[in-house]
Amino acid sequence: MVRYLAMLDVPRPLVRHLAGLLAAQRRVRGTRRGTRALTCFHQALLVLVWFRKADDVTLLGAGFGISRATAYRYLAEGISVLAARAPDLHEALQQVADDGWVYVILDGKLFDCDRLTETTTSVKG
Repeated sequence: MVRYLAMLDVPRPLVRHLAGLLAAQRRVRGTRRGTRALTCFHQALLVLVWFRKADDVTLLGAGFGISRATAYRYLAEGISVLAARAPDLHEALQQVADDGWVYVILDGKLFDCDRLTETTTSVKG
């Protein structure tokens, strides 16, 4: 494999913000300095690259010099940190109601779906 440098189209303050959240989580867990393969900044970068590019985690980890298992663990930690700060559905609906929105469209998928590419229909579901 060959490593290469690339640009990520996210602002640096966003990477620093996520790195700060990860650092706070590491302090809460009592993680000692120098025991992690990546700094908080590089872990945040790994998470944001995955969100923007949806790369193969094995290749993404290799680009950062870490194993697949570590890449998956760091990715899960980053997602958990972000999810903990996200409002739940009731809080989000209350916020838009407080802001005076007339209606809200809830749209999006929660998982990858490849059913639309099937050429035949299965009776098994």
